[in-house]
Amino acid sequence: MIGRRLFLAAAAALFTTRPSLAKDLNLSGGAIREYRISIGEVGVNFTGEKAIALAVNGQIPGPPLRFVNGEDAVIHVTNTLDVTSSLHWHGLLVPPEMDGVPGISFDGIPPGETFTYRFPVRQAGTYWYHSHSGYQEQQGVYGPLIIETNGTDPAPFDREHTIVLSDWLDSNPADVHANLKSMSDYYNYAQRTVGDFFNLSADAGFDAAAKERLMWGNMRMTPTDLSDVSGYTFLINGQSKADPWRGIFKTGERVRLRFINAAAMSYFDVRIPGLKMTVVEADGQAVVPVTVDEFRIAVAETYDVIVEPDPDTSYTLIAEALDRSGFTVGGLGTNLDTPLTFPLARTRGHLSMNDMGKEMGGDHGEMDHSQTSNGGVIDRPGMNHAAMNHAGMAHAMPMTSPMVSRDNEHVPAIDAPTGARVLTYQDLAALEPNDDLREPDQELTIILGGNMERYIWTLNGDKFSEATPIYLTYGERVRITYVNETMMNHPMHLHGMFVELENGQPPEKRPRKHIVNVGPGRRYSVTFIADEAGEWAFHCHLLYHMASGMMSKVVVSQVATEATP
Repeated sequence: MIGRRLFLAAAAALFTTRPSLAKDLNLSGGAIREYRISIGEVGVNFTGEKAIALAVNGQIPGPPLRFVNGEDAVIHVTNTLDVTSSLHWHGLLVPPEMDGVPGISFDGIPPGETFTYRFPVRQAGTYWYHSHSGYQEQQGVYGPLIIETNGTDPAPFDREHTIVLSDWLDSNPADVHANLKSMSDYYNYAQRTVGDFFNLSADAGFDAAAKERLMWGNMRMTPTDLSDVSGYTFLINGQSKADPWRGIFKTGERVRLRFINAAAMSYFDVRIPGLKMTVVEADGQAVVPVTVDEFRIAVAETYDVIVEPDPDTSYTLIAEALDRSGFTVGGLGTNLDTPLTFPLARTRGHLSMNDMGKEMGGDHGEMDHSQTSNGGVIDRPGMNHAAMNHAGMAHAMPMTSPMVSRDNEHVPAIDAPTGARVLTYQDLAALEPNDDLREPDQELTIILGGNMERYIWTLNGDKFSEATPIYLTYGERVRITYVNETMMNHPMHLHGMFVELENGQPPEKRPRKHIVNVGPGRRYSVTFIADEAGEWAFHCHLLYHMASGMMSKVVVSQVATEATP
């Protein structure tokens, strides 16, 4: 069950019919569930100041779209803006022309026009939708998309609440991007001071402190630069901590909380003090239940948890930004007057040389991350290794990346209380086993890098406008190894297909996800089957990273074979 207000908003836009559109090649011929929605401007006040946002059906987040696995989806989207718009169905397996990415999937929805998305629903779980045009996602064009199973749910529950986390700035996103281009640390409000240097000198000695400062200076980085944009107001279901969202439950209920991180740039550390959370789904895919006290949710990830609250207790749900620049809260209780206890902000973490694949004890030379190198072998079709141009690099030295994924670590650390269990990727195991366990037919290395002075983010040294597409053959099994040569976390998203995390689980139990977070200085491998023919977007889901070039295109070609007589 969803909240009454959200349910009514969705029901008003919905009607279901029999397969009158069954001849459409994109539909299966099953029952059709149809929505009519519009994208337009709306006035908001999240910060105490009035601002103009973009919204779906006048709401932020947009109305929940709900389907049942096996239905056909027909969604009419009208663009009332004076610029092109779009909607992408994040994590859904859809025909490529229905994926909603202007310039790859289609041309976008022109001002004043309506585009109809048609596709069969082939999965269940918690997903979401958002604009893939300009900065519209940051401005409010996003919403939840829930698909119910057509059988028995492996994680039964009595009540559910969808919790959409997001970040908001009154500033024009184009101005934010321009500020980053002019000065990449424009929004870093936690620069280190002389006092910090003296404190480190007192703890580690003057020589060690000076060497540490010199190494960070040579890399043109600062260990406090955890997020590119700070100053956000954080929201739960479109409500700030000044007017918190509240969810109700009744005595004895098992409550499913569907967490969606729809933020443009913000990671959240999530906890409900006094209440254990059992994770049952990651990115819409069922996992073996694992009970935790806290979890970090990367941009664009989703996690479903089951909680069994005490009816005599009121709970505060806390979502705190990774860089500790702020938090938002919600309430869970047996009535809507649930009192909330606001937390003290946790200490802001710092990166270390070890986080960046370097240690203080060795002679590593100097590294200049004003433009990261293309270290290692990059298997990218069409790439001329002999012609790789490192001109303009002060030091063309690749970062020493760890040989293991270290996915049991969070960078920076969550700083949970002693004894608290914090979810890691290693905890995730697929509930339904993978049925294709072939060794990879092709292995690719994807270098995550960038030019910090110019705020350009790259894949394999190229920004999107210069990148050669990655070509795959339909049906082949592919391994991608991400090598992060930057100090930022990157939530990597391949459209159209799920990937299996190589997280230490047996191959048949590797979890399937559509977002893979790659930590600073880390390498992480995923495997997948190229079983969706077409052209697909491939990018970092941090909005300003994608807008600054950290994007490419994957082309899955289905080779025609001559029919046997």
